[in-house]
Amino acid sequence: MTLAAAGQMCSTSSISNSLEQAKFLIRKSVESCAKVLFLPEASDYIVSTTQESIGLAKPIDRSAFVLGIQRELQIQALRRKSIHVCVGVHEAVPHEDRVKNVLLWIDPGGKIIHKYQKLHMFDVNIKNGPSLMESKSVQPGNEVVKPFESPIGLVGPAICYDIRFPEHALRLRTLGAEIITYPSAFTVKTGQAHWELLGRARAVDTQTYVIMPAQVGMHADTRQSWGHSMIIDPWGTVVAQCSSIDFEPRICVADIDLDALHKVRNAMPLWSQRRGKQVFGYNV
Repeated sequence: MTLAAAGQMCSTSSISNSLEQAKFLIRKSVESCAKVLFLPEASDYIVSTTQESIGLAKPIDRSAFVLGIQRELQIQALRRKSIHVCVGVHEAVPHEDRVKNVLLWIDPGGKIIHKYQKLHMFDVNIKNGPSLMESKSVQPGNEVVKPFESPIGLVGPAICYDIRFPEHALRLRTLGAEIITYPSAFTVKTGQAHWELLGRARAVDTQTYVIMPAQVGMHADTRQSWGHSMIIDPWGTVVAQCSSIDFEPRICVADIDLDALHKVRNAMPLWSQRRGKQVFGYNV
């Protein structure tokens, strides 16, 4: 049995408070014997304005939040409690009034060994709902990061709004992904409508485990996240989830069974049946 944990927390403008929540979730995951903890998008902070975000963002090697995660992992390693952490944070961009939205993979020794920068920006203005223009404050990435080895299988990194673009997930599967992660801070309105639907769709599309750690609750006067962290198997079944009405930091845990994954793929060999460029004009 190889366990993964998806974390749920409520980050605010207090980086120290966000760090304490993350450290608590690391300890809970260690107690649960998970090999990897997936933490949400923007785990370090969520604020109301671009100016606040730019003021709080630091280079990764000087981020108090990231340094705190690294120290906690080193402490756990000294206790012979080994766990990897995948966590979404902000990164400062020199000479620009925007930040990067990045996903870090940190090994049990505290070393950052992979980094992905969010590709798709959440620019949405919903009538009688939230208006969010992420591109005004966040610099988009321009690279699909190749899935990398982990204790639970080959992980393909993506972030939040990326989940609405199936070609991204399909590309990760083509590159070898067995797990795709979507750390997120979904709004309540879009979460109620599409969170589970999108996660299950991407799992069925790609025949991968989909791991969705999420922000939950009120971050500021005008910002609330849906929560409902989930782990979904390659058949589209939700195998673990957190409540959306519990705003305390929580984890949900599931076995990542790669034998079951390959049974699904062998029974329904989608990748050998794809028509690709000969019909659609492009490959993913």
